[in-house]
Amino acid sequence: MEHLKHECGVAMIRLLKPMTYYERKYGTRHYGLNKLYLMMEKQHNRGQEGAGIACVNLDAPAGEEYMFRERAEGKNAITEIFRRIENGKLTIENDSASDCVANNCQLSIVNCQLYMGHLRYSTTGKSGLQYVHPFLRRNNWRAKNLCLCGNFNMTNIEEVFQLLTAQGQSPRIHGDSYITLELMGHRLDREVERLYREAKEQGLEGLDITTYIDDHVEMSNVLKTTMQHYDGGYVMCGLTGSGEMFSIRDPWGIRPAFYYRNDEIIALASERPVLQTTFDLQTEEICELLPGQALIVHKNGESRLEQILPVQKLSACSFERIYFSRGSDRDIYQERKRLGEQLTPAILKAIDNDIANTVFSYIPNTAEVAFYGITDGFRKLHGEVRTEKVVWKDIKLRTFITDNSERNDLAAHVYDISYGSLKPYEDNLVIIDDSIVRGTTLKESIFKILDRLHPKKIVMVSSSPQIRYPDYYGIDMARLEEFCAFRATMALIEEHGMWQLVNDTYLACRHELQKQSKEQTRNCVRAIYEPFTVDEINRKIVEILRPKGMKAPVELVFQSIEGLHKACPNHPGDWYFTGHYPTPGGIRQVNQAFINYVESQYKK
Repeated sequence: MEHLKHECGVAMIRLLKPMTYYERKYGTRHYGLNKLYLMMEKQHNRGQEGAGIACVNLDAPAGEEYMFRERAEGKNAITEIFRRIENGKLTIENDSASDCVANNCQLSIVNCQLYMGHLRYSTTGKSGLQYVHPFLRRNNWRAKNLCLCGNFNMTNIEEVFQLLTAQGQSPRIHGDSYITLELMGHRLDREVERLYREAKEQGLEGLDITTYIDDHVEMSNVLKTTMQHYDGGYVMCGLTGSGEMFSIRDPWGIRPAFYYRNDEIIALASERPVLQTTFDLQTEEICELLPGQALIVHKNGESRLEQILPVQKLSACSFERIYFSRGSDRDIYQERKRLGEQLTPAILKAIDNDIANTVFSYIPNTAEVAFYGITDGFRKLHGEVRTEKVVWKDIKLRTFITDNSERNDLAAHVYDISYGSLKPYEDNLVIIDDSIVRGTTLKESIFKILDRLHPKKIVMVSSSPQIRYPDYYGIDMARLEEFCAFRATMALIEEHGMWQLVNDTYLACRHELQKQSKEQTRNCVRAIYEPFTVDEINRKIVEILRPKGMKAPVELVFQSIEGLHKACPNHPGDWYFTGHYPTPGGIRQVNQAFINYVESQYKK
């Protein structure tokens, strides 16, 4: 309902056979490009602000372009990029190859062996083509060319920035993507220089040195000396001009990645069904990249898995299962159904056991599977239940009107209802969404239109627990005051005159940030929730979100933390619900967020 933005989706393909093989077997030389396009479109849910691709042609002779990058902004970016390739109208960005003949570039892209794609959602508020992945670092030595993209957010980028400047570097942009490119590029330079010394020691000269370097680049050295410095959630992917391909997952397993290998291709994506659909695979044929692990593909096509970083406590993101990843995944589909079914007892209590006079529905579209779980749960215990499609989502309304009240009135009509789907003043309405984050859509739209049906009671259900804390690993929710659960808690604190709790928490947060040891940092913000029960906060949320003039009573039912872990046992990451951040950087940022909130609200 309240769409959260996620950063981002990745896709990689390495062709392992000569191009004539794919032309003969599949009838096209565009096999790699076609598969990349499909993989990116199947992950469009993960990023609609921009997209980019990169590819490498290992057979391009000296003097011709061999490493390509194409990027575009907007929700139609994927289509735009591949249209440019098809029409031969490519963008050569900031390259010495600005005189590249378009048709030659088009032909060379078709003949590439390495492909990488990215879909972007910004979680930093920064926009523009310069922030769209992949990021490219150029050099006249093929092995020193580096192209990066990723699904990531780093929580300690200031520390990494200081590391770079201490080495004498002067980064032009202060952002995690660009700084990561420069740090990894620096380590790749050192790897190439190591191989250059080795080649010289062996008596090699000229082109033989270059060939030796290209054949012996060890990306694990580069990854180990780069990624050891980072705190955050990530799947980092890259290509080099000499033909190395890699992807590495963070050691906590926060962000997901899946891969497939056979004798024709190696492919990687952010979600498993993407690979299944693109290559017609069974679930069991696809592997998950493990925490701290890298998939490394050498220039000659040989691939291996290598543990780059020590495994930390597993904190795989549960929001991937609740909301972000495609529900067509076999396991995610069952998990979302369980999330719904587990809510049956709480819903039954909320409707006072009056099943006969209750209609069940959902907010389109991501809550549909959890809705099936709820109805399954009730049918197992009580037989058939009444279900209706009560809410419809219309097209996104756009307006030139600048008056806020008029704009809000139009925004309230993004959703519509099925008139006559309830018996007025007799039926309860149970309606489920996957999450309740800010509550804006509930207040400005959903509650208003549902009230037109005159339900006896509205039971608003969330298949996830109360969201109480920001995410700092790639989800667009960084400020405490965004969350209706936080605002409700602060309202309760005000009602009870508990300002000492706010002041004590503020001072504790400041003290934690002054500690020298990052590993001992604790989340002090958790203290503000401790005096109140979930039900108390629920009632206050209803109070602050209830539109003026609404007549139907409303009750909120949230998933429990225990229910979440029971439904998604392999994805225990729950920091946005519990405040248990997996990394020191996340804890430091939430403490800073509370300081920022208090100083903006109470210390003016």
